[in-house]
Amino acid sequence: MINRVGLDKLAPEPKDFLGRAAYLQLSFFELLAQSLGAAPSMASKQSVARAAEILLNRHLALVSELERSGVAASEQMELYSAEIDVFQRRIRGVDWFETMLGFFVASGILDEALSSIALGLPAELSRRMAGLFEDGCAQDVILAEFKAAIESNPKLASRLALFGRSLVGDVFLIARSALNLPEGSETDEERLEPAFTELIASHTRRMDELGLTA
Repeated sequence: MINRVGLDKLAPEPKDFLGRAAYLQLSFFELLAQSLGAAPSMASKQSVARAAEILLNRHLALVSELERSGVAASEQMELYSAEIDVFQRRIRGVDWFETMLGFFVASGILDEALSSIALGLPAELSRRMAGLFEDGCAQDVILAEFKAAIESNPKLASRLALFGRSLVGDVFLIARSALNLPEGSETDEERLEPAFTELIASHTRRMDELGLTA
């Protein structure tokens, strides 16, 4: 895992990081669970179910960390639910493929961002967080489904690429909100630029792997 320059230096309070990350994983789980009925094949249903399991396990691990520190997990997650609920509605598309791409784009960028931010948490917590957002790689579980669909229907690629590009700004706003970043801090804004450039480069590689332009 590459340390995105500067993100670990802007880590928020542990309870804030854990509460936001826990609800974000729960939100992604909900998105995938609700998409099962629209999956185009039994293989697609199985792929989505495996990805959803990974997300639920992450959510439960983050909730356990909140409870370990004596914080009421439901109350802490409630602080971020409105913002993340709006975000989840944005990444839903008009059909199953757009919704899955919304998940692929959002979780890909945010998993890397959260993984890097976690390096700035207190040492023991940071150690327990190590690998949490990489283990199982929920995006990779549905990657084969996308590749097969795009290869069989080239017209799908242009529509999905356009939808994917429309989401990137919203995803980075969520990543930025997870940081301890005072308003108007030019130094911290400058620190974010190379970090976000790295995240965009990783996003571009993932889209290239799908055969889509970022």
